[in-house]
Amino acid sequence: MTSTLHGRDLVGLGFMTFALFLGAGNFIFPPMVGHLSGHQLWLSSLGFLLTAVGLPLLTVVALARVGGGLPALTTPIGKTASVLLGVLVYLAIGPLFGTPRTATVAFELGLAPYFTTGIDPIRKGFTVVYFGIVMWLALFPGRLIDTVGKVIMPVLIVALLLLAGAAIFFPAGSVGEPSGQYVSAPLLQGFVEGYQTMDALAALVFGIVIVDSIRSRGVSSPHQVTRYTVTAGVIAAGGLTAVYIALIVLGASSGVLAPHAVTGAQILTAFVHYAYGPIGGVLLAVVITLACLTTAIGLVSACGQYFSRITPLSYRVVVVIVTLISILVANVGLEQLIAISVPMLLGVYPIAITLVVLNLASSWWKQPSRVFIPTLIVATLLGLVDSLMAAGYGGLVPTVIAELPGAELGLDWVMPTLAVLIVSALYDRIAATDVTKSVDRSPSERGVSRS
Repeated sequence: MTSTLHGRDLVGLGFMTFALFLGAGNFIFPPMVGHLSGHQLWLSSLGFLLTAVGLPLLTVVALARVGGGLPALTTPIGKTASVLLGVLVYLAIGPLFGTPRTATVAFELGLAPYFTTGIDPIRKGFTVVYFGIVMWLALFPGRLIDTVGKVIMPVLIVALLLLAGAAIFFPAGSVGEPSGQYVSAPLLQGFVEGYQTMDALAALVFGIVIVDSIRSRGVSSPHQVTRYTVTAGVIAAGGLTAVYIALIVLGASSGVLAPHAVTGAQILTAFVHYAYGPIGGVLLAVVITLACLTTAIGLVSACGQYFSRITPLSYRVVVVIVTLISILVANVGLEQLIAISVPMLLGVYPIAITLVVLNLASSWWKQPSRVFIPTLIVATLLGLVDSLMAAGYGGLVPTVIAELPGAELGLDWVMPTLAVLIVSALYDRIAATDVTKSVDRSPSERGVSRS
């Protein structure tokens, strides 16, 4: 007999999901979006929320419908391609970029402002302790609802309310003028900046963590698992929307505090000291460290579950390996990690977005592989083009691609991918109709003699 989630457990699941998503990128990018978009902040916010909240929510819904795992989403493209895509996503969101970034942001915003010399050994020591805690908690994934949803998240919410309240009711200055692409295309620029949070990729790997947490409470009914997963996603989306809007408003009105900022971390640090004085640093350290810690736990746990299923290694061995790699990568520094991650995200996001859209429309396809394979091939190739341009190798890109609509924003993949999707969908319908007609014809019409 299957169990059900009620009251505190369901709220705990929603808080756990919110905490899993609320990590490094959620704090350092929105303030910069607000700072650069100026009085265009509401259009840029809408674009940012589409990829940083809307897409992750749709991904959670898609994963809930297929049972919570990335492999189920990629079934139509074949096992080999599915594994390659899965490894790419899990490495990107895990030990190569996403997980190390949580530790780097926690250190840069939480502890670094208090030290002027000898910062490298302090960073290394912090990273080891940080990931030691992450590894210890990730080794027991069945307890995530209790440890993250019911204990860590309430503390984090109180700290977030203090930060958001100050940003909204005690702004540091007036909203400035937009700059860069925010002058002419604030909505689209905000859309692309939403990539940086990595939440859509995180949703691809967190789906299985959420589902396994539900099942660990004795819930076995597929319908209930889907319902609880979607409920958790909606709670998380609401929380993320509130946090993002507060931080974008903060960045738009606080540019005067850090006029030469190159990351949102500098704006955020300057604001908390302005709003709360010395205690502001402590508040920020608590918010950032707890938020990054919960995300890291979820990412390491997700990597452990995925790689233990496709390799002979056990879950706990994978958790240890992922943690050790994350420690090494985390020590390269925040600016370097962001610079490296941008080309990677521009390459992977077109694939992720296309995959989610194709799965959400799965009821329309007669034979999914006829639509999935050509559409994802185009998204992958153009994602690679965007990655090359962002990495400084634009000279290798054919001129015709660089002139596609949205190319200057990294969105040149949208129109070609949509065109191939439409053509593939039409072919899928026509091919299915031809097969039906062939089956319905009589034996004599098909040239089969009767004996």
